[in-house]
Amino acid sequence: MLKQRIITAAILIPLVLALILLPPTGFFAALIAIVFVGAAWEWSLLAGCRTQAGRAIVTVAAAAIFAALLIIRTPGLLTLLTVIGVAWWIGCCFWLRNFNFSAAPNAENRLLKLGTGALVIVPAFAAATLLHSSERGNWWTLLALVIVWAADTGAYFNGRQFGRRKLAPRISPGKTWAGVYGAVMAGGLVAFLGGYLLGVRGTWPLCGMVVLGIATVGIAVVGDLFESLMKRHAAVKDSGALFPGHGGLLDRLDSVFAALPVFVAGKLLLGL
Repeated sequence: MLKQRIITAAILIPLVLALILLPPTGFFAALIAIVFVGAAWEWSLLAGCRTQAGRAIVTVAAAAIFAALLIIRTPGLLTLLTVIGVAWWIGCCFWLRNFNFSAAPNAENRLLKLGTGALVIVPAFAAATLLHSSERGNWWTLLALVIVWAADTGAYFNGRQFGRRKLAPRISPGKTWAGVYGAVMAGGLVAFLGGYLLGVRGTWPLCGMVVLGIATVGIAVVGDLFESLMKRHAAVKDSGALFPGHGGLLDRLDSVFAALPVFVAGKLLLGL
């Protein structure tokens, strides 16, 4: 499985780099909108939609929302959606404390989870678009993703080496507190180095970058756990099977969906 994951990552990483670094923001936003519509299709299953027709309706609705955002795409709207995303992920921490909340497969919980999916996916799109359109935005967008990737790597190796105490055993038995510490250290270091390479200078601005990196990693962990919770409720191992060894789009993007609004909001607060 590890070999398969490495091969898949080796293929995907150059494509992701090209998607971020090469196109103008309008084209970048259109491409990620397509990807995020695919994530909405997967989310419909986790939310409890079992029929193809029901899932198709959810997907078409997501496509309409992203089409509208591509047409409007004003900084004010994108900033508002980003802030809503930050508020949602902070509130999500309380949901994670109650494993059984909305677990019953009924119509009310299905609607609740579908609405939650909009709060997961739409603010991430707004944040990514806003970030990419900023000065040197393609590189800032790459930095946000590299922070998440570095955190995943740090969590994996530190968790394997020192992991004893479980983080949330009912939600994700494999995650440990040692993994979180490794993720935080890796993410903070990458944020510091990335900020420096992007022209951030001075003790306090660089300290701010470290804090931003740590906050981004912390909320990325929340995003990962929340998707795991939804999979537990839906009784599925992966959100999909698009990427061999990696699962579906949501399995790859759960941390990113949470990280992007927080990273962008923090960058704005730091005046960068």
